[in-house]
This record gives sequence, C-alpha cells and structure tokens, in this order.
Amino acid sequence: MTSGEQINDRTPVLVAAGQLSQRVDRGEQALEPADLMAEAVRTALRDAGALALTSKIDSIRVMNILSWPYRDPGAAVASRIGATPSHTGLTVMGGNYPQTMVNRAASDIANGSADVVVVCGAEAWRSRAAARSAEGLGWTVQPADVAPTEIYGGNDPELSSAAEVSSGVFMPIQVYPMFDVALRAHLGLGVDEHRQRLGALWSRFSEVAADNPNAWIQRRFTPDEVATATADNRMVGFPYTKLMNSNNNVEQGAAVVLCSAAAATAAGISRDRWVFIHAGADAHDHWFISERQDLHSSPAIALAGARAMELAGVGPDDLAHVDLYSCFPSAVQIAARELGLGLDRQLTVTGGMSFAGGPWNNYVTHSIATMADVVRNDPGSMGLVSGNGGYLTKHSFALYSTRPPTADFRWENCQTAVDELPRRSAVSGHTGDATVETYTVVFGRDGAETALAACLTADGRRAWTRSTDPAVMDELQSRECVGDTVQVDADGTMHLA
Repeated sequence: MTSGEQINDRTPVLVAAGQLSQRVDRGEQALEPADLMAEAVRTALRDAGALALTSKIDSIRVMNILSWPYRDPGAAVASRIGATPSHTGLTVMGGNYPQTMVNRAASDIANGSADVVVVCGAEAWRSRAAARSAEGLGWTVQPADVAPTEIYGGNDPELSSAAEVSSGVFMPIQVYPMFDVALRAHLGLGVDEHRQRLGALWSRFSEVAADNPNAWIQRRFTPDEVATATADNRMVGFPYTKLMNSNNNVEQGAAVVLCSAAAATAAGISRDRWVFIHAGADAHDHWFISERQDLHSSPAIALAGARAMELAGVGPDDLAHVDLYSCFPSAVQIAARELGLGLDRQLTVTGGMSFAGGPWNNYVTHSIATMADVVRNDPGSMGLVSGNGGYLTKHSFALYSTRPPTADFRWENCQTAVDELPRRSAVSGHTGDATVETYTVVFGRDGAETALAACLTADGRRAWTRSTDPAVMDELQSRECVGDTVQVDADGTMHLA
C-alpha cells in the first residue's frame, strides 16, 4: 500500500500484534495470565510505534481463560497498561473466538461503534497445573462485583448431548481421532498409508514451528518421529500419538490491536504496519456430533469459508498464506478439503498447536498475530485464518492483506444455510446389529484402555458403543473396521464379528 492511497476513515485495520512465550521450563519467572496479556499488548503497541494509542483504547476483548478465573480480565489488563476502556468483553470456551472477536471488532469499527479495540488472551497452564494450590500462586483476585461489559457466546449450549455424555464420548482426544478414522475410510486409505499421511502432514507443521521465534517447540520432527509410538511419544487416541495432539502445557500470551484508518493515521502509525481485514464469516455445524450426517466433513467450514473468500473477492488459489486451526490432524485435513486446499501446500504460519503451542482458546490470537507479520513481509499477498471451537463445531474465517480492500469490510453469518442440512438422531440402548461408522482406541500411560465407536443402525440413527476387550482394541488398530457389522449389547458394548 502506498502512502497516497485514499481509504474510508472507518475502514478497520490491524495495526499491532504482539506475542509472548514465557519459558518457565527454562527458568524464566512465571507470569499470571493478566500480566502475560498486558505484556503482549505493550509488545503489540511498541511493534506499531504507537504506545500513545493506549489512551485511545475503548474496548478490550479477552478469550476465555482456563488457568485462572478472572471476573473481568479485560479490566485487569486495562489497569496494567494504563488504559481506560469504556467496554470490556469475555468469551466463553471456543478456539473460534479469537477470529470471531476480530470479525466483531472490525464490524464495530466499520459501523462507528468502536474506534480502537484490543483482542487478547493468555494461558499460564504449565504453572497452574504444577501448583499444589491455585490460591497459592498469588494471582489477582477481583472483587465479586466486577464483571465485563459483555459476554460473547453466553447463549452457546453444552457441546455434548446427553447421549454422548452417557456413552463417555465427550473429550476432544476421543472425538477428533474418530473424525480422522472416518476420513481415512472415506478416502479409501489403508491403515499404514493413513499413518504415513498424518506423519508427513505434522512433520511439515513442525518445520514451520522450528523457524517461528514464538513457538514453544522449535524442532523439526521427521514423519516417522511424529507417527511412531514410542515411550516419549505414546499413543493417546488411535491413530494419534502425543505429537499429534495440541500442546496445552505452555505459558503464552498474544494480542492484536485494531482501529479505524482515521485513528491509525492520527496516531502516526506507518502505513507499512497496516493490515486490512478484507472480509469474514462465521457458522457452526450441527451442534451435537450425534446429529451430523457424517463424521468426515464439515458443511459449516465449506459454507462459511467459501463465503468469506467470496466477500473478499478471492478464491483458494489466491491464498498465499493459510493458517488452519490445528488442534488435531483431522481438523486440518477436513478444513483443507472443504476449502479446496491441497495437503501438499503449507497450511500453517505458526507451526500449529502441537508445536507452536496450544494455549487453549487463545491459539488463533497467535495465528492472527503471526499472519499479520507474514503478510507485512509479503506485501499485497492474501492470507486466510480459521478458528474452530468444540468438536469441529464453531468456525470463523477472515482474509488478511496489506492491500486495501476494494469494498468496505463485510462479514456474514452463514448459519441459516447450515441449519437447513440433513440431521441424524442418536439412539440410546440399541441392541443387535449396527454398522461401524468410525472409531478410536483411547490409551492411558500403561496402554490401550477403551475402544469407542460410532455405529449406524439400520434406520440411520447413530449409536455410541464401546469395548474394553483387548482383542477388539488390537483389531481396530490393525485393519479397516469401518463398514463392519457388529453386535451391540444394551449397555453399549460392541462385539466384532
């Protein structure tokens, strides 16, 4: 973008991005989440050469924090950086929310209801998990009457249905491997071929993390190192080894600052720091996984992702840079298929949640901050960021570039189109024949513990089944069992033929 280009004063621009990895594993002092966020905001504003913008911040919006229950973390950040925002926000759980919050901030700036917005988050999970007593950490406790101005996502229902919870299927380390097995069967891949595919994909992610100064694990792993189960890389949920799981054992914070073009100009922020959010879209798949037509696709990603690109006037081939939400390999593979992106291209700018770090709900703030630097270093290029919450449930997209958009920022909710798609229903207490749809084997530290499977009844309903039989667990890992007919007892126990 040249200094002579004219744009609308209300055009939203991302002017600052900051990240912090507090290496307590290397002897650095632990910081509580509010301090991590505050330092990330300061880093961002220094990055923009705009510390003076602090006094202009009118909203601070924070991702849900698991490691410490602040009543209003936005207020805690404001007090630390010397800001006096008129609005603070806090999200509920969901890895989609950093991108959703940027989309919301861009919309608010475009319509004049906000001018300078901070989106931030942090986790100090490593210290919190190691502490014998959370109260002993000495972290900030806010008075009982403190509350944010707004809760985002407060009407979200529980992510798991009663049928899923009663069957013991409600943990991401159970569900995402089942998505991958379903995709494997849909693609007609062999068990070993699929393992090699996963190892190669995640190895390429580790290559990016190795060169990312903000990544928690800065090391290249070969495909075999990723995919082979060893004492240091144990199986967690077949077909996933530990290295294929999101790494939440981190201490990381990130922040981005958005403002109107007029505010950026008034603050004297150099045009080469401006990143434009061209367009965005959000949607969620059928809320409960039991209701989804299949377990290897995501119609919401297809619809919302395509719409975000359409609003930005680009297609998949126009994307020079991509960061797909990467809690597990199935999330990346399914998103790539729905968006029309090949696995042979790089699908992360950070290195992903296994290697760059998976600070619970805040990973995407890191990916947005990284994407801002990536497109600044490749002027005029287009980058796409995706967010995902739940079990491939909630999705958010946006397109970023240093090139100004040809139209005002646009965002769309694509939910109506998703809601019109077919649904299945769950059945509890099914007995008799069923067809295996997908499965996983969940491991503890001492080996395989439980096989979990989604099965379809003759009338198309979904039944959740399980087995602790070692022979069943071994067979599920050794060959393709999707499509097999099994016997199901009233208590949900599955028996292979």
